Amino acid sequence: MTIEPRIRDELLTLRGQVRHFQGGMVASADGMVIAHDLADIEPDGLAALTAAAIGVAKRLTEATGQGAFEESLTRGTDGYIAAYSAGRRAVLTAVTGPDTNVGRLHLQARRAAERIGALVDAPPRR
Repeated sequence: MTIEPRIRDELLTLRGQVRHFQGGMVASADGMVIAHDLADIEPDGLAALTAAAIGVAKRLTEATGQGAFEESLTRGTDGYIAAYSAGRRAVLTAVTGPDTNVGRLHLQARRAAERIGALVDAPPRR
């Protein structure tokens, strides 16, 4: 059994927990889509952009002595894009509207990223 359906379930759960949630995606740290719940956003492009943004964020946290990357939040005029480390090899990206409660987003997405990270990092079952 692949982990993709379980990750998609996590994304759907996150959609139900966070108002104004527009979509989510889990990708490898190098920009390969693992699973997504995106309607109007091209997942491969978002995965590549997320990988680039995470690369800069990692360098920024290391250069300033803030430790390993955990999350990043970008605010635009029409909403938020948040990226969360999901284990050693993946990133959860969430896209929300401008009226999203960012505290709730962080609370629920951090929990989801932890569960997704456990799925992605687990050794394959035989």
